[in-house]
Amino acid sequence: MKTAIVTGAARGIGLATTDLFREMGWQVAMVDRDREELEKVAGARENTLAVCRDVSNPQDVDAMMRDTLFWSPTVDALVNNAGVAEFGPIEDCDFTTWRRVMETNLDGVFLCSQAATPALKASRGAILNIASISGLRASTLRVAYGTSKAGVIHLTKQHAAELGEYGIRVNCVAPGPVKTKLSIAVHSPEIIKAYHDSIPLNRYGSERELAEVICFLCSDKAAYVTGQIVAVDGGFDSTGVGLPALRN
Repeated sequence: MKTAIVTGAARGIGLATTDLFREMGWQVAMVDRDREELEKVAGARENTLAVCRDVSNPQDVDAMMRDTLFWSPTVDALVNNAGVAEFGPIEDCDFTTWRRVMETNLDGVFLCSQAATPALKASRGAILNIASISGLRASTLRVAYGTSKAGVIHLTKQHAAELGEYGIRVNCVAPGPVKTKLSIAVHSPEIIKAYHDSIPLNRYGSERELAEVICFLCSDKAAYVTGQIVAVDGGFDSTGVGLPALRN
């Protein structure tokens, strides 16, 4: 049985990805720092391991790998999904906010990838990073978030270029607007309408639709795919970012 590590697995895209891996016959080490939610969802799922760790903490990341490798002799895929989103005007983004976003969204991807590389060399496995459409195209109110995700995109290419000789494939998914509990809570009707008007497919994506692409890129079906950035966004990137409704 193949094993995946999925960070930020307690909810949203991470949880949907966990469920799809399990449908594919994989087992999943579910990593999240929200212990209560993680233990609840992992406890309801077979072939999972709840790993309560913070990906921005190097000691926690090392412990994550120890926990996983004690449970499973191999690791076949790492999905770097954990992230935080803090939006607001550039002038209001102090250094504390900047670092809080960077340490999870970018540092966490670096730390987890570094820690998992020896195991992935052994399995000739895959790394899949979650960036954002905001890392491909600049938008308002997300200077730290967008920059962190742009960093993830380039880090993906760096790892792909260097780790390919060991058979490790490294790819990145850049989600566009996705219907999650968070987006439903923070997107006003005006923002939702503006998004729909600017997305060629005229709707938000679903967590399951993101998971389908993530799991494909981690699977043997994508055995010759590496260093790629796949925007799963309904065509949003083709129309540009920076909607007037998002500027307030």
